Amino acid sequence: MSKLAEFKALEAQLAAQLQQLDAMKNDSGLKQEIEYGMNLRQVITILDPSKGASVSTSSSTAAQRKPREVKRYKHPHSGEIVETKGGNHKILKQWKQEHGSDVVESWLQ
Repeated sequence: MSKLAEFKALEAQLAAQLQQLDAMKNDSGLKQEIEYGMNLRQVITILDPSKGASVSTSSSTAAQRKPREVKRYKHPHSGEIVETKGGNHKILKQWKQEHGSDVVESWLQ
């Protein structure tokens, strides 16, 4: 893309963003938030605390998730033990390829 074409494209984007900014400046909801210093979530929490608490972000739900438990697999022939919290373990994958997933799951202690 030539410099001139890039300049024109950026200029068009800037013009569009300026129009959006002007539209937001005239938005009554934005004016109210600025006037009271609160957003919609804060107002909902004040009016109905139970509803405000139920509106949560994905990061807070991830923090509430219980940790995975450690699984121990023992190879019956070699006696080798693998401890893992998930199925993405190198040795465990090799065992499942060689012996099959059902057989390896029967080795769970």
